[in-house]
Amino acid sequence: MVYIVEDDRQIRELVLYSLKNSDFECKGFADAESFFAELKATKPDLVILDIMLPKEDGLSILRRIRNSRATADIPVIMLTAKTSEYDKIVGLDSGADDYVTKPFGIMELIARVKRLIARTKKIANTQNNLSFSNIEVDIPKHLVFVGSKEITLTLKEFDLLVFLMRNKSIVYTREELLSKVWDYEQTLETRTIDAHIMSLRQKLGSDGKVIQTVRGVGYKIGNVE
Repeated sequence: MVYIVEDDRQIRELVLYSLKNSDFECKGFADAESFFAELKATKPDLVILDIMLPKEDGLSILRRIRNSRATADIPVIMLTAKTSEYDKIVGLDSGADDYVTKPFGIMELIARVKRLIARTKKIANTQNNLSFSNIEVDIPKHLVFVGSKEITLTLKEFDLLVFLMRNKSIVYTREELLSKVWDYEQTLETRTIDAHIMSLRQKLGSDGKVIQTVRGVGYKIGNVE
């Protein structure tokens, strides 16, 4: 199930029509109120979220999605104005998984939807668990524990932690992490990686120190001396 939150009726109906023709179940919403009412009843596989919305904008909606334990791991694609680099950066830094600029090609959007859902399912279907120090990750169930305490991560925080744990002791630059975890080849002037590392460390508590900064290079997970 894909939800699209877009107040422009023509755009919303075009995206819904195209999604249905691509064999997706989908529902459209013109504002935050109707979207969150439906979200309480059914959790979608992905949300397409416009930034410019009446009453409550898309960035505020995104933060509410990420701050809720029940919805934090839902993939979100942001729709942004073509000339607004600032919106792209803020969207990524707030937890968006991808973005598409307006005006956009409908086939490009559908391709991004398919790719993001496929990547999410691939991670969920990887039948193995990871552990390092006191951190335990149950990949199929999308659960993370520090000792006996379960912690809640957003989708990208989870993806980033899993990637670093699978490649422990290997140092990755910010550009490499943006490419491998966010699937972006181009370099954006953004603190997305730093923001997600900081959030991960805070949520992992005292065990967050295993995520190490290698000055002048990037980040890795490794033993603390």
